[in-house]
Amino acid sequence: MIISNDLSKTYGSNTVLKINNLDIPKGQSFGLVGNNGAGKTTYFSLLLDLIQPTTGYITNNNIRVHESEDWKPFTSAFIDESFLIGYLTAEEYFYFIGELRGQNKADVDALVAQFADFFHGEILNQKKYLRDLSKGNQKKAGIVAALIGNPEVIILDEPFANLDPTTQIRLKGIIKDLAEKQGVTVLISSHDLLHVTDVCERIVVLEKGEIVKDLITSEATLKELEAHFAASETL
Repeated sequence: MIISNDLSKTYGSNTVLKINNLDIPKGQSFGLVGNNGAGKTTYFSLLLDLIQPTTGYITNNNIRVHESEDWKPFTSAFIDESFLIGYLTAEEYFYFIGELRGQNKADVDALVAQFADFFHGEILNQKKYLRDLSKGNQKKAGIVAALIGNPEVIILDEPFANLDPTTQIRLKGIIKDLAEKQGVTVLISSHDLLHVTDVCERIVVLEKGEIVKDLITSEATLKELEAHFAASETL
């Protein structure tokens, strides 16, 4: 589904990402972990054509993302609050995204209604602009907006940050349902090793822009990741 080939990003003399090959199959729940500056956000930015690769390319369903926009109709993402439109209410924003993705208001209402527990009465019918919501509620709105239009690929950067424990648990259920029951390819970056091992069937560790581990998640994965990062702190 998503293939990175000879991919690198360099700023001046500093190479911040170098991935020779990375293949993410359709329907996989994929986690990307690493310390700050490891290259996680750079990789997602390349995948979404927000920046251009220095070498190589990423294909999304056989489409080179920096050469064509044909991947956009089936790909969705929420990276941070810059993806929101702050002067809209949540409802207005959902309808706007729905219109972009060929969904009418009834379609959007039906999807959004599925996430009443996730919203916990704090998003809809509040008569608040998105910019006036808390960071956590902005994130909840952005994540649900990313689900509008039945995307085949969903990319979420640090989705668990700023969310309370109850909402984190509900989000894990949403992510598992997308990958396991709906066959959506879900890519997540996170600093939270427990959450990412809970929801991702495969986890890649980036270090200084390069892949240092590529793990199929098992009962031992969390301890292996903890040991890796504990060792990194002592170097």
